Amino acid sequence: MAKSPAWTRKEGKSPSGGLNEKGRASLRAAGHDIKRPQPEGGSRKDSFCARMTGMKRKLTGSAKAADPNSRINKSLRKWDC
Repeated sequence: MAKSPAWTRKEGKSPSGGLNEKGRASLRAAGHDIKRPQPEGGSRKDSFCARMTGMKRKLTGSAKAADPNSRINKSLRKWDC
């Protein structure tokens, strides 16, 4: 039985949110153009923060939105949104 890609498993995810290098490498192997987070600023950060903040508002329940350990809140913190 084939293993699922690392980005879908715990070993490909960063404990502080987002993907670690192993998770990004597994996405690149599948043909995705993924880059490291850009917390210092720039157009990628602005776009990511706007998109993820909207997703947090519309697609998460109140319990998940308030949970500081949810994946979406961890990634927003990591990107410094």
